[in-house]
Amino acid sequence: MDRVRSRFRASLPEYIWDAAALEGNPYTLPEVQTLLEGITVTGHRIADQDQILALNEGFNLTDEFVGRGRFRLDKATSDEIHGKVAVHEAIESGHFRGEGAAGGGGHVSIGALGTFHASEPGENSANLKREFRRLTDYLLEDVGDPREQAVAYFCAATRRQFYFDGNKRTSKLMMAGHLLQNGYDAISISARRQLEFNQLLAPMFDEGDATEMMQFIIDSRPE
Repeated sequence: MDRVRSRFRASLPEYIWDAAALEGNPYTLPEVQTLLEGITVTGHRIADQDQILALNEGFNLTDEFVGRGRFRLDKATSDEIHGKVAVHEAIESGHFRGEGAAGGGGHVSIGALGTFHASEPGENSANLKREFRRLTDYLLEDVGDPREQAVAYFCAATRRQFYFDGNKRTSKLMMAGHLLQNGYDAISISARRQLEFNQLLAPMFDEGDATEMMQFIIDSRPE
């Protein structure tokens, strides 16, 4: 675990750039590195800068949880990570859809395939909480390989849209944390493969079949 955490921390600027670029953030990798060194980069919107800094908080929190033995593939961990990465963007960050005053949400445009509608949250997000428990119970009890657990979690949680925004970013960090705590290197989906990633998202949302997306993520593992 110490070795994979060390490699994770050494790669943080690139991981953060990857995650931001997949959200359409225009920062380049050198600009991300500069910002993380505490130097403001001119020529960008404040919202883009805030997203980078929030991702940095989320990545560091994930590493801290792993280092302290606190990381779990559970809602409490996911909520804390989401509260960091989506603090500037999501309605009621750190809470599932429907847990606070706002309801609804969960609508994702999938291009020519139309719009994907995730489950309604239910009262106090009861439906989403039930779906989350069913997902994690299945992964932790019926899937033996932690690498498969992590990758499948990313796909399922991204599709379920537990939060109003920041679902992919939160799911990526949950995947990373689960891999790290089991002694495996985190997987970052490269910004250079953004087109491939986006092309696989639409059928995953539309059909609920994540086979190709899971293979894509596995192929993105560090050498």
